Amino acid sequence: MSLSIGIVGLPNVGKSTLFNALTRAQNAQAANYPFCTIEPNKATVPVPDQRVDALSAKVSPKKTVYASVDFTDIAGLVRGASKGEGLGNQFLATIRDCAAIVHVVRCFEDENITHVDGLVDPLRDMETVETELLLADMQTVEKRLEKTRKTAKGDKGAKAAADILETLLAWLDAGNPAAAFTPPDNEPFRAVWRELGLVTAKPVIYCANIDEAALPEGNAHAAALREAASRSNAGFTRVCAKLEEELQGLPDGEQKDLLLSYGIRESGLAGIIRAGYATLGLCSFFTAGPDEVRAWTIRKGWKAQRAAGVIHTDFERGFVRAEVISFDDYMSRTGESACRADGVLRTEGRDYAVRDGDVMHFLFNV
Repeated sequence: MSLSIGIVGLPNVGKSTLFNALTRAQNAQAANYPFCTIEPNKATVPVPDQRVDALSAKVSPKKTVYASVDFTDIAGLVRGASKGEGLGNQFLATIRDCAAIVHVVRCFEDENITHVDGLVDPLRDMETVETELLLADMQTVEKRLEKTRKTAKGDKGAKAAADILETLLAWLDAGNPAAAFTPPDNEPFRAVWRELGLVTAKPVIYCANIDEAALPEGNAHAAALREAASRSNAGFTRVCAKLEEELQGLPDGEQKDLLLSYGIRESGLAGIIRAGYATLGLCSFFTAGPDEVRAWTIRKGWKAQRAAGVIHTDFERGFVRAEVISFDDYMSRTGESACRADGVLRTEGRDYAVRDGDVMHFLFNV
């Protein structure tokens, strides 16, 4: 299970610059004009995790595998995108499968960088993009409603689903995101809901792109965006895309020194991923041995048997028990044998709720 994030925003807000920096893959052309990204860019990047580094240093495995994040960057959305203006709406389908949306909003002034609406106004920009996403979702629901109506005659389930789709369409038309809509307990509609993949149903993380002068405290633009994010119960993070780009290519030590010189301790990548994990309720457990140290991503509260399935379906199907050591206990002892001798290696059953940082070994029988 990997975290998938779609990056949206107006043109010229720093999306492609941020994408380049976050993915360390300079395959999203960044330029001072709108629509320079004309193909959806995708990349998979490792999740920075000091616990993985520590486990790897302790165990010295043949291979170290971090958890991963899939980033998808689409062309900038503009007012009227849902009606064919600009290019971004062509690529909305590429983020329908993403688990969360990072909405990059320009929160810096720079007369040398063109703004599509002339002046920097984060709340206006946020509303423009949200409106286009909402209109795109309305089009999706309208198409599905038309299809469902055709099969509704003589089919009570389809008729009920069509009625709910009409309610959903009215909800969206009133300016409400799909995330605030509560799908009724109706199996035919639940199947339709999953297939719709509505963009406004996804958790949002607002990303304020600031300049170096606003590090580390932010500025008035970023503060206004944070407040708006709080009102909508969305995630929030602050990055300086320009600084993130400068970090790339530097050794780890120099990266840390540069970040500290601005009064910050983590990169924009780490901040976005942390916000993504918090917004989606994710955590990580680890497996460690001479062959491999690996981080695995699951949702908080998952039981041991379900978590085992992330490694392999056979682990879940034939689950017998799990041997569990907390990260701190593992690191404070010489190895697994010492953990067992000291009684900090626990045997847990299928209903054990996995905790963030658990080091686990699964026993199964298929």
